Amino acid sequence: MMRPRPDLPRMQKQAPIRAPLGAVAVPAQDKPAAPPPRKPQMMRQYDLIERVRAYNPNTDEALLNRAYVYAMKAHGDQRRASGDPYFSHPLEVAAILTDLKLDDATIAAALLHDTIEDTAATRAEIDQLFGPDIGRLVEGLTKLKKLDLVTKEAKQAENLRKLLLAIADDVRVLLIKLADRLHNMRTLHYMREASRRRTADETLEIYAPLAGRMGMHELREELDDLAFRELYPDAYAVVTARLNALEDKSRVLITEIESQLTKKLSDRGIDAVVKGRRKRAYSIWRKMERKSVGFEQLSDIFGFRVIVKTMADCYQALGIVHTTWPTVPGRFKDYISTPKANDYRSIHTTVIGPGKQRVELQIRTREMHEIAEYGIAAHALYKDGAGSPTELLSRESTAYAWLRRTIELLAEGSNPEEFLEHTKLELFHDQVFCFTPKGKLIALPRKATPIDFAYAVHTDVGNTAVGCKINGKIAPLTSELLNGDEVEVLVSKAQLAPPAAWESLVVTGKARAAIRRATRVAVRNQYAGLGRRIVERLFHRAKIAYSDEKLTGALPRLARSSIEEVMAAVGRSELKASDVARAMYPDYREERAAAMAARPKRAESGWFGLKKLTSVKFKVPDSDTGAAIPIRGINSDLPIRFAPNGGAVPGDRIVGIVAPGEGITIYPIQSPALSEFEDHPERWLDVRWDADETTPRRFPARIAVQSVNEPGSLAQIAQVIAENDGNIDNINMSRRAPDFTDVTIDLEVYDLKHLTAILAQLRAKPMVAKAERVNG
Repeated sequence: MMRPRPDLPRMQKQAPIRAPLGAVAVPAQDKPAAPPPRKPQMMRQYDLIERVRAYNPNTDEALLNRAYVYAMKAHGDQRRASGDPYFSHPLEVAAILTDLKLDDATIAAALLHDTIEDTAATRAEIDQLFGPDIGRLVEGLTKLKKLDLVTKEAKQAENLRKLLLAIADDVRVLLIKLADRLHNMRTLHYMREASRRRTADETLEIYAPLAGRMGMHELREELDDLAFRELYPDAYAVVTARLNALEDKSRVLITEIESQLTKKLSDRGIDAVVKGRRKRAYSIWRKMERKSVGFEQLSDIFGFRVIVKTMADCYQALGIVHTTWPTVPGRFKDYISTPKANDYRSIHTTVIGPGKQRVELQIRTREMHEIAEYGIAAHALYKDGAGSPTELLSRESTAYAWLRRTIELLAEGSNPEEFLEHTKLELFHDQVFCFTPKGKLIALPRKATPIDFAYAVHTDVGNTAVGCKINGKIAPLTSELLNGDEVEVLVSKAQLAPPAAWESLVVTGKARAAIRRATRVAVRNQYAGLGRRIVERLFHRAKIAYSDEKLTGALPRLARSSIEEVMAAVGRSELKASDVARAMYPDYREERAAAMAARPKRAESGWFGLKKLTSVKFKVPDSDTGAAIPIRGINSDLPIRFAPNGGAVPGDRIVGIVAPGEGITIYPIQSPALSEFEDHPERWLDVRWDADETTPRRFPARIAVQSVNEPGSLAQIAQVIAENDGNIDNINMSRRAPDFTDVTIDLEVYDLKHLTAILAQLRAKPMVAKAERVNG
């Protein structure tokens, strides 16, 4: 359990240690801004020690003194852009971390964090004087200092990887880095405009959301406001002025609400501290942008925190508030029973309070408030015998668990752009909380779907998901999930891979990365399967032996690392099957053309003799059907698609056309589109149907129906198809003449017999003038 602190946590943001927010106007010109008229005195050595002793009486004063003196001497006469001694910066960073009440090693590392980068100090010297633990922290921060997180996307993604990896190794690196960024933002006005904007962009895009994701709410708000002031100075000035004016106007009302709430709770025996506070300029501006409303339309500019002693007091206080003042519907959230992913716990509610004023309340215990203020830093407190702060976090912080899950993506091989996309999604999305049928809580971003939910449960569940139930009712997989939904995912082992289209439907990076990965694997397996069949077919016809063992020995000659890679290359037409044969048998020669010319015409192999017989396009396949590639359907283990504008069904005589990188397209032999491939015999494949009668599948076909233009004609056509167990994929209608309509229908049927039966039934209808199959 967390050791209680003697002081009550802050109700409002205290003034920054050295450079108060809003004290300096933002310059517009591209030159350093004028320094403020009076600079505060640099903190002295014993001042820092006293700050640490205030929350840790057992602090190692000798360690902190050594770090202070060493850093001051190492930086020597170095100066910051403001003209201050450079050592003032690490000293202010250490001071910020004392506000977070961090351990001695973290404070010492903050004092030393720029020494390796900017002075003659070395890692070995730091290790010798301060120990390897502090040495690792300083070196980790040195590496992070070189990262630029606002460069072009690929570079930004790789740098973000390095940032999160360093944080995962020791979370204190993040705490020092955030304090470092906060002090740099407080003194941003001394930098040139280009540097200011780049730093503010990086802060708003990466560091502030990361602080929020780690539960460090106060630090995030200040980073947001400082970046907002730099990037949008006019908006910042307007919003801040309106907030100041409203605060002056509402001061009496705020005091009245505080006193009434405190009295109501005290009368019921609840010892509570109630404090009103106004929202930050950036959060107000974002809400105005998000909701497209004006400042006057916002009703929750002021919020009130109610700090009580126990969790039971939280719910009792809620009951008192709700029975005293009317509640605002839809404005109640219980983050105590379902905490946020960054460990935040509190009860939120809004009531119509004194003066008919909307009052937004946050009710929490002192410990909850501490975690809301300090986030992961509240778990990384100095504790005797409790292990390292990182070990402690791994046990106590769900925010740190999110960080570990994010790092796991690195091990799954996603490319940097995908990793960046995932991390930004995770950083910026609010969450909804859903449940499995067994009651397990799953936290997801807003607008998440059951597909996201399935992948959050397990990757295998997502890959095999075919449907879902939301709150016990069948629902589409594209439904938007809401807080409190119970989601049951329906799975099927028959689904070999998730549909590639799911990638555009999901919102979580984990789901998107898993779908991409599964799609890539499925496509690679399909091409490898096709390539293997092409190779085996060639070896069968050439009457030479094939074995994986012999191909393994030939891999260097093919410049491929594995058999699967060879087969996939053949399937994609990047490598010829004859090249594989020559690699395995150097004396192999492709004699296909000579063999075909030498054989009698009747026994000629293949489907056709296009150049010799223009009137007969195709021949019946030879009797050696074992060499033909079997075709089962669209969902087979081969990269197969059917001819556009007509398709093919079992019973048709078919031919396969290979397109590099696209797999096989199946055409019926009567398709006029085959004439386009007459000059490319190397792309033709012998294929045959391999339909499984025990598990029939549908195949695409297109029909053209000419019907009398009268009410109900389309309904009768559709009824015939439905009664014959056909499935309509698409319908296109055009008016041929005032009395007739041409209807083109894309169907799914089981085979040629099934299609013929549907056409016969349609022709028998009196309103159908003509019904025939279309071959594209």
